This record gives sequence, C-alpha cells and structure tokens, in this order.
Amino acid sequence: MTAFDALETRTDDARAADMARDLPLAIAAAMRAPGLAAHLGDLSPDQITSRAALARLPVLRKSDLVSAQGAQPPFGGLNATALREFEHVFQSPGPIYEPGRTSPDWWRLGRFLHASGVGRGDIVQNCFSYHLVPAGMMFENAARAVGATVLPAGTGQTELQVIAARDIGATAYAGTPDFLKIILEKADEMGVALAITKAVVGGGALFPSLRAFYADRGITCRQCYATADLGNVAYESDALDGMIVDEGVIVEIVRPGTGDPVPEGEVGEVVVTGLNPDYPLIRFATGDLSAILSGQSPCGRTNMRIKGWMGRADQTTKIKGMFVRPEQVAALVAHHDEVHRARVIAERDGEKDVMTVRIETRAANPALYEETVLSTLKLRGKVELVPPGSLPNDGLVIEDLRRYD
Repeated sequence: MTAFDALETRTDDARAADMARDLPLAIAAAMRAPGLAAHLGDLSPDQITSRAALARLPVLRKSDLVSAQGAQPPFGGLNATALREFEHVFQSPGPIYEPGRTSPDWWRLGRFLHASGVGRGDIVQNCFSYHLVPAGMMFENAARAVGATVLPAGTGQTELQVIAARDIGATAYAGTPDFLKIILEKADEMGVALAITKAVVGGGALFPSLRAFYADRGITCRQCYATADLGNVAYESDALDGMIVDEGVIVEIVRPGTGDPVPEGEVGEVVVTGLNPDYPLIRFATGDLSAILSGQSPCGRTNMRIKGWMGRADQTTKIKGMFVRPEQVAALVAHHDEVHRARVIAERDGEKDVMTVRIETRAANPALYEETVLSTLKLRGKVELVPPGSLPNDGLVIEDLRRYD
C-alpha cells in the first residue's frame, strides 16, 4: 500500500494525541459561528479533547440545519468563515445550502481517489452533476488533488458521453454507481471500445451484482461515503473490507434518535464531527445507519472502519443519487387541493433505481402531477393514481423496497 499521507498509518496513541490537539480547534472554530455557538451552549473548547468528551455535546440534525438556514440564509450561521470568502455556494434538495472552496482537496476526496488507484496520467470522466449540487465540484477537486485530468461531463447525454470518453481516452469514471453501466451499454450498441479501467462512485448503493459486472469488464470499482455537508466520511480500499473513516472527520455510531454511542458492531446512526475550520459541523447526525467494524483494514490503513451504508435512520431516502425527504412529499401533497396523501416507493429495475409516486386522488390523469413530482422531488418518476383512503395508514410517506444484501 502507498499511503496518501502519513495520517493514514498513525498508531492508536498518535491518533488520540492528534485528536486531543485538533478537536479543541474544531470546537473553537464552531464557537465562532453564531448558529453553532448557540447550539453548543456555554463550553470551553479546551475541555473537548476525546471521544468521551465529544459524546457529551448535543447532536446537530439535518432538520436543525434546515430551520437554521430558513431563519438565517444561506448557511444558518453555521459557517466559521464569512460567506464572501467561499468560492462556491451550492443548493441541494430541501433546499439546503452548502459552502465550497477551491483550496486543495477541500472535501478530502483525494484520499479516496488515491486509494482507488486514480492519479497522474488518468483522465477522469466526471459524471456527477455540476448543476447547483456540489458533487461535480467535489470530485473535480479530488481529481486535482491526485494530479488527474478531468472531463467535466455531468449527467445524461449518454451518446455524447461515449464519444467524449473515446476521443479523449478517459481511463477513469466518477459518478453514481449505475450510470457507468448505461454508458458502457451505449458504447457496446455503438460499437465503441472505451479505455475506462477505474471507477470511483458515490451517491447511491453499489450492489454486488453491479460491482461484478464492472469487474467482468476489467474495471475496478470502489465506492465512498460522502455528503455535501461534510465531504468524505469513509471510503473503500483494495482490501474491500468495510469502509475506512476519513482522516478529516470523527465518526460516532449512536442509537437512532439519541446522541448515545452504541457498542462496537451494533447498528446505529452515523454522527460525524468535521474538522474543517471553514464549516465545522459538530456531531452532525447524517440519518444514515452503519456499524463499527473491529480491527484495522488489511490494506494497512489504521483508522476506524464502518460497514458502509446500511439504510436510513429516518424515512429520507436516496434515489438515483438524490435525497428524497418527507417534507418534499408533504410539499407535493400541499400543491394540489384534491390530493389526500402520497407515497414515494423506491425499487430496483436491474441495476437502476426506479421511483414510483402513488397519489391518493379522484383524478384520472397521472400527467396532471408529473411536473409537480419533478419540481418538488427533483426527480422524474412513474405516477400512479389510487383512490382516497387506499394507501396504508402506517405513517410512511417514503418506502424503500430495495435490498442491499
């Protein structure tokens, strides 16, 4: 293994000593952000030097972030660096606003690309979106950190993607797990041979069958766990034995709905503290489920490992790489007086995510609701109309029928 830097192979004692130094700095940065200071209350950063001390602080939830941004746009007072100092402002569905910078490896995804074998000499076809959301810039920033060249391809336009990949000799793909398969199948249909041998993916589950499909075509596919708010949280290495926690965050697994850490191996909610001095989110609850794996990765990296994404602690669900939230479904219902209730259903069709929106209404034409679905959920999906009272009375507005085993 060739490490990205010396942080990846620290001893437990060295890592604890560095945490005792870095965690108070992150807390001090948070206390300079009015919204975070109000959330954290009266505390001395110098006293927060360990995981045990960190676990006594309150959890910051996505709903807190949304309400704070509504009261004080765009970042809710959670930014320690002034708005004018950021090179980018992004908008994710919600809407939720995130800052961005062009400083080297600001989102820390370069470590993931390095672990995936992407580096100088590679041409990365970046198929993450560059429109409003930060994913495209996150991976472009990472590619620059490892010296790779970037084709900012964005999403869609499959035939043009194939032509560009052929013409420039793209050797690596960055994007959601299933879009590369669509590109490869279009290339087969066009009789075009592509040079892509590496894939770095995120924004959705990498199913074993899809990883095997890529392996059969000589493509090494690795996935990361990253968010727009936090940057890289954890990533795969060649060991393919869980996901290694990034060196720029502290990850806790807590009992859902609380801030209490669970024992090693128990499934709970992922709570992340970012050490980024520009946007130091402290004990940010992601809403994702995972569990801590015992021991160290066989690849030689020594940081804590988690099992990876194991579902949601709430009903918020990622479909086609985009989060769909209960409040968006509520907005869909509120948009039409004749709509009683709605339910979003996520399924798989082969290697692709499929979204169906069932709407309780006496109307008979699904087309009446297609544009509202797109504008509120930010995704296209099949619309099915059902009579009022026919959806189950179980409180679910988002139902995930996909299987991840």
